[in-house]
Amino acid sequence: MEYVTISARIRKELKEEMDKLGIKPSEVIKKAVEESVKKRKMEILKAKLKDVGEILGKVSEEEWVFAVRESREER
Repeated sequence: MEYVTISARIRKELKEEMDKLGIKPSEVIKKAVEESVKKRKMEILKAKLKDVGEILGKVSEEEWVFAVRESREER
């Protein structure tokens, strides 16, 4: 697994507080980035599912029945 380095500017006072509290910036940044990526992926997935739902909503019951029967016959 390869890694890259990213950096962020924060107020000096905040960095000093982090040091006093024993908070490691790298852990905070890693967690925040991972959560942001996960959240964005979920947003994209929800949008795609909404699109699929709209498309599937246009399919009539008769078409579903036909598709299921056709699928069963192929087996």
